[in-house]
Amino acid sequence: MTKPAFALKGIRADEMTFRLNAVRPQAGKMELKPTFSRKVRRAVENEKICFVTLTVKIEKTEDSPKPFDLTVTYTGVFESDAKTEEEKRAVVAGGTALLYPYLRAAVTTLSCAALASPVVLPVIGGALFPEDRESEGGIVS
Repeated sequence: MTKPAFALKGIRADEMTFRLNAVRPQAGKMELKPTFSRKVRRAVENEKICFVTLTVKIEKTEDSPKPFDLTVTYTGVFESDAKTEEEKRAVVAGGTALLYPYLRAAVTTLSCAALASPVVLPVIGGALFPEDRESEGGIVS
C-alpha cells in the first residue's frame, strides 16, 4: 500500500508552561523522563482535515523530584485524501513525525527563556508512539 499524501496547513502552540520547583539537583545528572501524549480529531465539516495535538510533560512526583515542571502542547492541522482507516493512521503517524521537531524546539526555547539549563529532547528517527510502528498488516512511519 502506498502512503497517502498529506499537507500541513498550520501549527499552533496551545500551551507552553514552565514552573520552577524547590528541588535542587543532587550530584550528577537528574533524569527528567518526559512523557508524551497525542490527541487526534477530525473536522466535522471537512473529512479531509485532521488535527494532531502533541503534548510533552516533565513533572515532579513524590518519588521523582524535578527542578521544574514543563508542559508544551502543539497542534498541527493536516489535509489529506485518506479514505481507509489504515491510510488515516498513516497520516496521523506522518503528521506526528512532522510536528515533533517543532515540539522539540519549543521545549528547548522555553527552558532557555526561563534561564534554566536547556532541555533538548532526543531526535526521533522512527515512530514516537508504539501504535505507529509496524503491526499486523499495519503501517511503518
